[in-house]
Amino acid sequence: MSSIAAVLIVKNEAENLDACLASLAWADEIVVLDSGSTDATESVARTRGARFFRNDDWQGFGRQRQRAEALVESEWIFMVDADERVTDTLRDSIRQCVDQGPAIGSMARLSWCFGSFIRHGGWYPDRVLRLYPKGLAGYDDARVHEKLRNDHGLAVRKLQGDLLHYTYRDLRHYLEKSAHYAQAWAQARQEQGRSGSLTAGVLHAVGCFLRMYILKLGVLDGRQGLLLALLSSHSTFAKYADLWVRTRTSSR
Repeated sequence: MSSIAAVLIVKNEAENLDACLASLAWADEIVVLDSGSTDATESVARTRGARFFRNDDWQGFGRQRQRAEALVESEWIFMVDADERVTDTLRDSIRQCVDQGPAIGSMARLSWCFGSFIRHGGWYPDRVLRLYPKGLAGYDDARVHEKLRNDHGLAVRKLQGDLLHYTYRDLRHYLEKSAHYAQAWAQARQEQGRSGSLTAGVLHAVGCFLRMYILKLGVLDGRQGLLLALLSSHSTFAKYADLWVRTRTSSR
């Protein structure tokens, strides 16, 4: 049987990490790459038997995932985030996929947010590519919204079961995480020589709300669906506003 490594990049994830690693106890290897935690993340990881590494030279999510990939000794990589949990059905489907030979595994991610699992608004099934043979696929170096590259043209298999995603502890956590992504997005665009405008921000924000709440039926998720559509439109505007501000201040 081929060996599978569960791989995580983390920072200050002690609160989430134990439950995540407990759902990964079946993996042949667990690799945790930390980027400068000041909480008990390392202790939790080592207690669960993970191989723990640290690299504080943060250059974005893509580069950090590439570094984590290089630390793997197993034949397959299953990339996981600390706020995710693997269901038994997904675990079994991962094993079956690996036994069938080289391919990329696509899995549905079901998110828990503000007291409810979210099944509409474009949030579900939210399929993500996380399982792949080491050396035959790997992440790009995007600073944020990194993607798995499939340069060898491997088949993509749909796996059964959900990857549970416990997204935000509370509204403050959402706003902090959103601000971090907006900053990374704006920085990447600025480095590419792109500029932003407040008009573009408003148009994209309105489009985001209408798409999530109406076209993708976020209304069916009740008050959580409305809140998420409003917050997502705000986050969309914020990243364009950040890019606009950077353009204005850098021109002085």
